[in-house]
Amino acid sequence: MITIVDYGAGNIGSILNMIKKIGGESQVSSDESVIDKAQKLILPGVGSFDFGMQQLINSGLIDVLNKKVLVDKIPILGICLGVQLFTKGSAEGNLKGLGWIDAETVRFDFESDSMLKIPHMGWNTIKILKDSKIFKGMYEESRFYFVHSYHLKCNDEADGLTISNYGYPFVSGLEKNNIIGFQFHPEKSHKYGMKILKNFIEQY
Repeated sequence: MITIVDYGAGNIGSILNMIKKIGGESQVSSDESVIDKAQKLILPGVGSFDFGMQQLINSGLIDVLNKKVLVDKIPILGICLGVQLFTKGSAEGNLKGLGWIDAETVRFDFESDSMLKIPHMGWNTIKILKDSKIFKGMYEESRFYFVHSYHLKCNDEADGLTISNYGYPFVSGLEKNNIIGFQFHPEKSHKYGMKILKNFIEQY
């Protein structure tokens, strides 16, 4: 059973539907006692960094999330804004992040003559940097759907799991022990995203 954290800033419906489609079991909760009993967590997220952190603060769930992730060390998957909240902070706002990963969230910074638009929106590929159970049975040509103006910047290269390219290479996925996260949306990435969620269900 996967527990999807409902803190008022997540694209939850699509994740529920995708997990159901691949035969997994999931529940949505904003209840501290339910999250405290969770075996696996997904932290979704859409919107700005400060909005997401303020919603988490208002939810009263930060303490139980810290316990589950840092003490109990259950698997957690962050998606889009969700993974950005794993970092220490963002150039997008002033609030501190959860700080589970030694990383920052920074805005795409292109040369003034660049024709690339922000946000980075649409399909893109990934390069896998290290072995991970999350990619069991997958291959380098897998494509995923992105919508974001900010991206991850890991201070410890060992935490980087994937990179993608949009104007320059950027970290599009990270993994540190039980903490996994992607800048892209697995729940919107068809068969490729289905495989990632299936691996999260079966391999962790």
